[in-house]
Amino acid sequence: MAKRGGFPGGGMPGNMSNLMKQAQRMQRQMEEGQKELETKEFTGKAGGGAVEVSVNGKKEIIGIKLAEEIVDPEDIETLQDAIMAAANEAFRQADEASAALMGKMTGGLGGGFPF
Repeated sequence: MAKRGGFPGGGMPGNMSNLMKQAQRMQRQMEEGQKELETKEFTGKAGGGAVEVSVNGKKEIIGIKLAEEIVDPEDIETLQDAIMAAANEAFRQADEASAALMGKMTGGLGGGFPF
């Protein structure tokens, strides 16, 4: 009776071995890229540059700069809105850099899998 399934000799085919090596290499590259990304700084500005918020690649706020003219005790809401807008811009920049890293690493593999 003929043997069904499996690979001749019971071993892993060469293509599978190469695929595993490529996956491990890609994982190392992703880890290195993520570490590099975490050291980068992204700065968002709002209020015509009166508010600057800086974040790192880990999406942690690492600095806020305020120009004197934006600090008005009678209008706290404008300051709050400007800080929020600047922070969101900085986070958007960090997200774009992360997405670019992922695209570079995956070579555009994306979600085009049929399953």
